Amino acid sequence: MLETSATTALWFIPFVIPITVWVSWSDMARMKIPNKAVLALLAVFVVVGLMALPNLTEYLWRYAHFAVVLVIGFLLNIFRLVGAGDAKFAAAMAPFVALGDWMTFMFLLGGTIIAAFILHRIAKASPLRARVPDWESWKKREFPMGLALAPSLLFYLIIAALQG
Repeated sequence: MLETSATTALWFIPFVIPITVWVSWSDMARMKIPNKAVLALLAVFVVVGLMALPNLTEYLWRYAHFAVVLVIGFLLNIFRLVGAGDAKFAAAMAPFVALGDWMTFMFLLGGTIIAAFILHRIAKASPLRARVPDWESWKKREFPMGLALAPSLLFYLIIAALQG
């Protein structure tokens, strides 16, 4: 059982859906997660989080999640283990995840990365590629992590919404 309540998740889901689609599409097409998408996700938390979370203390503590993941992401970026856009987007995602759910979320993220990688490689080798032949992710060896990061947040929220 997740710490994030169904009510909290239901507040966030309608606002998170378009951003997750935007990030996934952009990362596949240009191998970039726009800063505007990162800021949009953070803005959703700033505004909707005030209503969605059970109390002000919980809301304020979630900003620590942002700070910790941002520092970790930038360190990973320095060593070229993740892209800067991926690090920033992961940090913007962090406040949506309850501290007690972090391990569950990491397992969900791991599964989503594997599934997204396999589906991306299948699509890359399929006739679907001809419909969007100029996508950068078809040409690069690197994997567009936004294709896994964004849906993992949405899946987490949907699972939380379904638990209630």
